[in-house]
Amino acid sequence: MTTAALTADEIERYARHIVLPEIGGAGQQRLKRARVLVIGAGGLGAPVLEYLAAAGVGTLGVVDDDTVSLSNLQRQVIHSTDTVGMLKTHSAKATIARINPNTTVEAHTIRLTPDNAAALVARYDVVVDGSDNFETRYTVADACASEGKPLVHAAVGRFDGSVTVLKPFEDDKDGKPNPSYRDLFPEAPPPGLVPSCAEAGVLGALTGVVGTLQAMEAIKLITGIGEPLVGRLLLYDALAARFDTIRYKRA
Repeated sequence: MTTAALTADEIERYARHIVLPEIGGAGQQRLKRARVLVIGAGGLGAPVLEYLAAAGVGTLGVVDDDTVSLSNLQRQVIHSTDTVGMLKTHSAKATIARINPNTTVEAHTIRLTPDNAAALVARYDVVVDGSDNFETRYTVADACASEGKPLVHAAVGRFDGSVTVLKPFEDDKDGKPNPSYRDLFPEAPPPGLVPSCAEAGVLGALTGVVGTLQAMEAIKLITGIGEPLVGRLLLYDALAARFDTIRYKRA
């Protein structure tokens, strides 16, 4: 593995990371070497991509087959009025280039399916799921489990959000297998039971809070610091300004 030596400009850019004993130069080099796949360049994907680029992640893969619409801009802060009508992958790539020209962006303007998910996931170190439907969430989770890639999952709706980290291919500290996404959600809810954001609405700033939490979990996984949310579902109630944690196990 390459050492991913930091240039003088990078040392200055990431100085506030490098002075943290938990990160240091070694941790910043891990970020530079890292390849992170982000599913969706929408409400959750926007802050994830922005903060991972700013943090110095070397390669960001972006999966999205949609174009920017005016109604996206209330929450999808990686896009702008000038990019309405543009492919979200291209709009996100342009914004990331402005944030950090050291980050390489691999645009995947496709819809993730069971046929292409595993091969795509296998090319990255960490996957962050910012999708907005259960079909994609199961597809991503199954692909990450089969390829042995850690997955940072989140979901939002109206004023609430949740975040967890999935590593079902590893055992916990007691030697028991970590839970999978299907242990948390054994099956998708019936069609129509969970309204989409377009139907129920979502507070824009909520996606910023939850997406930033996802970026934090991804950074922890890459650098090996802290305790990732494995086997724990972090719940955020924006109206009550309250966080709660639920533990869950392998069924």
